[in-house]
Amino acid sequence: MDPHHARHERCFAGGCLMRAVCVFCGSNPGNHSDYAKAAKALGHAIARRGATLVYGGAEVGLMGITADAALAAGGEVIGVIPQALMDKEIGHTGLTRLETVGSMHERKARMAELSDGFVNLPGGTGTLEEMFEIWTWGQLGFHAKPIGVLNVRGFYDPLMTFLDHQRDEGFVKPGLRATLLCEPEPDPLLDAMDVYDPPVVQKWVEKETL
Repeated sequence: MDPHHARHERCFAGGCLMRAVCVFCGSNPGNHSDYAKAAKALGHAIARRGATLVYGGAEVGLMGITADAALAAGGEVIGVIPQALMDKEIGHTGLTRLETVGSMHERKARMAELSDGFVNLPGGTGTLEEMFEIWTWGQLGFHAKPIGVLNVRGFYDPLMTFLDHQRDEGFVKPGLRATLLCEPEPDPLLDAMDVYDPPVVQKWVEKETL
């Protein structure tokens, strides 16, 4: 059995100890130095734990900062990038391995295949799209891997409030809302993800008679 597949089988059983962590984050560094500091801290933390960093393969913004930090700490880093972005010369050529794929859809699928858990740093619309897609896949039962939000400078506070509103209004079940872990520092977040045990919650709200 492929070693990545074997790890993923353990993740489906719950109680997964992550060996490869996917990071979604901005291709820009943001307007405050705390974002870069958090990206460096996360890269270091993943490498210190002996885990592989999986990310979108670019050398720019928080993406490049996270990758460089993991590499500097002696970690393994795998990047996955569409050919169209490689053609724009933003691919990170100093990684342990850089895989080129044909589309953004293939990129996300490959990153998910390689990873045992997912961390979201601050970022733009692309970061949010990646976060919500992988979280939705988990809600649908396509995987049981932990998903965490690194809430630097309260960046995700407004979003967390809105997700609570969705739960309170009956569009997201409480058990599913709780599967999106949130911490302000890398190590507590990774600790929570390492011991994550996915709940058995049906996504669909019961049909009501109108």
